Amino acid sequence: MKIFIKFDFNAVCRKVLEDKLIKHHIKHRILGFGEVEILEKIDTANFAEFANELKEYGIDIIENQKTILVQKIKDTIIEMIHNPELVNVKSSVYLAEKLSHSYGYLSNLFSDVTYTSIENYIILQKIEHAKQLIVSSDLSLTEIAFQLNYSSVAHLSTQFKNVTGITPSAFQRIITKRREIANKK
Repeated sequence: MKIFIKFDFNAVCRKVLEDKLIKHHIKHRILGFGEVEILEKIDTANFAEFANELKEYGIDIIENQKTILVQKIKDTIIEMIHNPELVNVKSSVYLAEKLSHSYGYLSNLFSDVTYTSIENYIILQKIEHAKQLIVSSDLSLTEIAFQLNYSSVAHLSTQFKNVTGITPSAFQRIITKRREIANKK
């Protein structure tokens, strides 16, 4: 038997983080996605055990300031893509305002650390979100293109194919076929 699962990455990460902080009796306050304020001194052994348990879930604690800022850029981009209220906001302006740095600085830092541009990262995240929407919703490609602020389905299709190698409609057909096969079993 095969089942299809829809989940929110942010909610899953937040729950794991919260559970581990409580398990290790770490007094804290979650400031935002990917940012936690520790409210009291933690013993080194307990903190190391906490960090290792997070690694089991693919969650790392970042200590380098440049890497922290790059992670904040990534988190902000993901927030923009998943928040319908921010879909029409210009990403360069939003990133600069939210992170209190010029877009030029953020763009150069991001490229230096990740070896890709902010624009490419945004495209990759939009395509990943489009794939999630195709798999987990009944939205048409036109509705998905609109939700992700593409000017047209053709624009979405071009970027989708450039990233994945197939068109969104071909991806949709593959998902439909897999579901049909799974339902027959």
